Amino acid sequence: MTESQPKPKTVADDKKVHGVVAEFTDVDSLLAACRRVRDAGYTKADAFTPFPVHGIDTALGIKPTILPWISLAAGLTGTTIALLMQISLNGQTELFEGIQYPYIISGKPFISLPAFIPVTFELTILLASFGTFFGMWALNGLPRFSNPMFTSPRFDRATDDTFFLFLDAKDSRFDEAGAKALLGELGGEFVEPVLEDDSSKVIPKGLLITLATVICLSSIPALAVLRMRVTKSGSPRFHIFPDMDFSPSKDAQQTTSLFADGRAMRPDVPGTVRRGEMDWDLNFKTGIDMDELASIDAPRAAQLVALQSDVAVDEEDEVAAEEPAVEEQTADEAATEEPAPAGETGEASENTSVAATADDTPWLTENPLELSEEALARGQQQFNIYCSVCHGMNGRGNGLVNRRAQEILATTWTPPSNMHDPTLYSDVYPDGKLFSTITNGVRKMPGYASQIKAKDRWAIVAYVRALQTSQDATLEDVPGSQRSKIEKEQADVQAKLKAAAEAEAAKAAEAADAE
Repeated sequence: MTESQPKPKTVADDKKVHGVVAEFTDVDSLLAACRRVRDAGYTKADAFTPFPVHGIDTALGIKPTILPWISLAAGLTGTTIALLMQISLNGQTELFEGIQYPYIISGKPFISLPAFIPVTFELTILLASFGTFFGMWALNGLPRFSNPMFTSPRFDRATDDTFFLFLDAKDSRFDEAGAKALLGELGGEFVEPVLEDDSSKVIPKGLLITLATVICLSSIPALAVLRMRVTKSGSPRFHIFPDMDFSPSKDAQQTTSLFADGRAMRPDVPGTVRRGEMDWDLNFKTGIDMDELASIDAPRAAQLVALQSDVAVDEEDEVAAEEPAVEEQTADEAATEEPAPAGETGEASENTSVAATADDTPWLTENPLELSEEALARGQQQFNIYCSVCHGMNGRGNGLVNRRAQEILATTWTPPSNMHDPTLYSDVYPDGKLFSTITNGVRKMPGYASQIKAKDRWAIVAYVRALQTSQDATLEDVPGSQRSKIEKEQADVQAKLKAAAEAEAAKAAEAADAE
């Protein structure tokens, strides 16, 4: 004998019906009912469960929503807007004529997609999020302040232990009596019509007042900024980061109280090696034949090695190095009479004593750099950048700084050396000594080791030698392809000088006749 199915309980009402809902006690009966409803042709049906049920959307015949397409469209819109905005603001289009701001940053081209990625990514995510959020609201008919399902006290168990299947009255196949009968046949233990919610749809005044208050309060910062933009104030500005607004910035030659030595420009940490300059060829780095120096003055050679490699000198060597201090001091004083191939401003570096070595220093007599037209061009470029401001473009010691010092009658100014003085030629002043002077500085001239690479310093030495040689060059030393040009320029200059001399003589004769 089989147990008869209990007759479904129904509720009748004469109010407008929103739909019909039935209760189920387990997942299996609910899924079976969903499939039967789908097969019966209902398209506006929904199920409510206390926990997620896998496959229930398929059982109900729910089609995929268009929300992903809305998100994709919004994201692509953000990508397009971001790219057009950045390209147009960099002056590549006429879309925003008048507000374009062509400005090259860090050498990047105006259209630099890698540089545009951060802004493009952020605007894409922003608009995609907005599209997803508001698209979901639109597809679900939100915002809604009430739902007819909430009018049934039994529906509260939807979050506890009961499953509900709902047939919407908007479905084209909906018939209240037929829907009740169908759900009853499917095993619904309690079937009832869902009546339309007749509560007021007017937004509560308290909520409107709260929203208006929040909007008004949120606009205060924007209004304050706008007021500051159009008005003037005699009060000092508010400094959010006073340490940044009043940072103790100093120029290179200024003094400061931040450091004990009072120098704003900090010296290099001993042993600092420029990136890519890890070269242990001490001869190349010092301009001295270190092997020969070690044989005649081992402590001094060890001190030079320590300065170059940042290796501590043995205590015995340090003591020994103190002995020739008097001699080095004498050499240092003598060096004040030596020429300076670079700028005359600044102080000598702490290695000045190294530059001012005694006459017995085994300086390199030949430039270790492989001389070529390219090396001379590099040396000329570096000389014009770092040396010509004091020594002049032709090396005669009459650069811009020297001329300015003479104009203002600077009493502490020491004129730079004339590079064409015979005492500075290679037979008297070896290449290694000139390299050391550029490296470590002399008198007021600072050392340029931290600014000019060792290879470029040797290139400067080569260019200075070429500059000195050019002063005694003859026409035969000039390549044959350029002689005619020089001869023409020479003839033009001589003609101008002759004309000037004749004009001056005629003027003097007229003055004599007038007297």
